[in-house]
Amino acid sequence: MPPKSKSIYSRYIKRVIDVLIAGFVFLLFWWVFAILALLVRINLGSPVIFSQTRPGKDGKPFKLYKFRSMTNEKDEDGNLLPDKERLTGFGRLLRATSLDELPEFFNMLKGDMSLIGPRPLLVKYLEHYNSFENRRHEVRPGLTGLAQVSGRNAATWKERFQKDVEYVDRVSFGLDVKIFFLTIKKVFIHEGIEYKDNGTINNYFESAERLTK
Repeated sequence: MPPKSKSIYSRYIKRVIDVLIAGFVFLLFWWVFAILALLVRINLGSPVIFSQTRPGKDGKPFKLYKFRSMTNEKDEDGNLLPDKERLTGFGRLLRATSLDELPEFFNMLKGDMSLIGPRPLLVKYLEHYNSFENRRHEVRPGLTGLAQVSGRNAATWKERFQKDVEYVDRVSFGLDVKIFFLTIKKVFIHEGIEYKDNGTINNYFESAERLTK
């Protein structure tokens, strides 16, 4: 099915709302950012902010910002230890409460991201998407999205990408409001927003299960 024409909401209003929300968050909750930055510095060291290149709208790369949630511990050869060994109790708390995601509001203000949209994955995956999966990049990536609130912790990568493209086709003010409140619900009841992998994304790209649209 060809991409739908963009609505006035997705072309203009959605971006205005993103700027207003990001500005509101920084204006009223700057002290939360300051406290978290201090706690991260004390518990995990510096730098306080973790940045990583991710693909944005149309696959254009941008720097995504988060509060760091892991230490820089290394083995005797100077290599970083596995993630699970560098993730402390404090880091787990940041992730469980999604507080590590707060710096992404700066990405929203810059226009790299939207409040709602497909979550940005790694740049290295760009070359592996088929034409259907690549449609997830037709909109700005989001802090949360339809795939994250669809209620299945064991969703496969195929199902996640289908939800991402479904969002691209259905984007509207009403849908964004619904996803926003479902996200809040999941955060407060500690229902995982991040999926447990049913196979890694690399295994998915190599599997015969992939869509071939």
